[in-house]
Amino acid sequence: MNTRSSRRLAFATLLGVIAFLSKAMLPTPIDKAFIVVQVLTFALASLLIDKWGATYASTINGALLSIIRARYIPFTLIFSIIYGLLIDIFIHTFNVKTNSQVKTIRLTAALTLSTIIVGLISMCTAIIIGLMPMIPTLYLIIFIIGTINGIAAGYLTSLTWNKYLIHYLKEN
Repeated sequence: MNTRSSRRLAFATLLGVIAFLSKAMLPTPIDKAFIVVQVLTFALASLLIDKWGATYASTINGALLSIIRARYIPFTLIFSIIYGLLIDIFIHTFNVKTNSQVKTIRLTAALTLSTIIVGLISMCTAIIIGLMPMIPTLYLIIFIIGTINGIAAGYLTSLTWNKYLIHYLKEN
């Protein structure tokens, strides 16, 4: 592995740790609604490491979260990995990265769609297995705020990549 690849991998690991810290500080179910930092870090990892960057960062995040949420290890790890996979798949499918720039609308769509899918699956799973009570208003609020977070993260990731990181990456 060359120095450039090592730096990118180290940075993606750091992004996974940042996602963990942003998620670990909030209690459930609030952590499900305010995920903009998590989405942003996974998206940056996906853009930084062309193949499976978000999956890598989300696996780091899920593994660390599993330590503090040992009771929910399978769910924490599985949903975190699924989230990273969806982000990687949609970023690739929507052809978000053109040359070195990213397309804001495509990136926003990829992140929002990933967030909606994982949010719905995890909420349904939590209700079905009895981890959370059925409170439709709460879940609607979480869904709306999660969607807004996906949109905000798409914009912020695009801004961060196109205005700041791209210049750093060109120099290194």
